[in-house]
Amino acid sequence: MDLTKFTWTREPKQYTVNEDTIEITTKPHTDLWQRTYYHFRNDNAPVFQMETSEKYFSFVVKTEFQESCCRFDQCGIVMYLDSENWLKASVEYENETFQHLGSVVTNHGYSDWATTEIDASVKTMWYRFSRREDDYCIECSYDGITFHQMRICHMYWGGGKVKFGVYACSPEDSSFRAAFSNLEMTECRWKVHEGQQPD
Repeated sequence: MDLTKFTWTREPKQYTVNEDTIEITTKPHTDLWQRTYYHFRNDNAPVFQMETSEKYFSFVVKTEFQESCCRFDQCGIVMYLDSENWLKASVEYENETFQHLGSVVTNHGYSDWATTEIDASVKTMWYRFSRREDDYCIECSYDGITFHQMRICHMYWGGGKVKFGVYACSPEDSSFRAAFSNLEMTECRWKVHEGQQPD
């Protein structure tokens, strides 16, 4: 992908962008979250995205987070439309035993969080983010070959021009280096549904 097409929303103090790789060093107390359950709002994570009007595509990226070691340290894919409408997927460090592989979808200023536990030894994860008009699919992979569905969602303000890319943050008093590589935008790999017919 042409990384010169990407722009920062909240540029981090420490980062490098090369021809085909991105590295972000997170700042403490940075996050993306809106209201639900915790009743706080945090909207200060650095986001590096490109813009497209393409209605059908897939975006693939490899994430590496060898240094993550504090609760909620995270990095992954993001589609950040504005502070109250976005989605993300990442591995969030929890403790020396396990982490949360999960995704957050935020519509109209309210976030959810869908997770599954994975071993704390995992320090690499691939993601594939696919769009079909205003519906989206997030998948993950340990090897960049076999992808597994994490979730399908609808974005109320995701039907027009959108921005998508990567992010990294440390919600607690922590900092780590997140690396992104193998970025690729392809035809939509999320196939047309062949089951029950639409209404």
